[in-house]
Amino acid sequence: MGNISNTQYFKVNSETEISVKEILDTVYNAMTEKGYNPVNQIVGYIMSGDPTYITSHKNARSMIMKVERDELVEELLKEYIKNRAWQ
Repeated sequence: MGNISNTQYFKVNSETEISVKEILDTVYNAMTEKGYNPVNQIVGYIMSGDPTYITSHKNARSMIMKVERDELVEELLKEYIKNRAWQ
């Protein structure tokens, strides 16, 4: 047994981390499959914070709730700028 006055750290990775981009892709596809306009619904969620804008199909609602809304905006803006969509 080691020194009992030191605290040992133990980290459990319960879930595989998924990127914001992958979450947005999954949510977009789930919304499309259910017949919703994914852009309108995602904007509604980002603006209001109300998760009912997102379908629970394919676990999309619980996935998007794991990400802060500002992170969603950041990812969308990065992709927009990267693709230079204004040109």
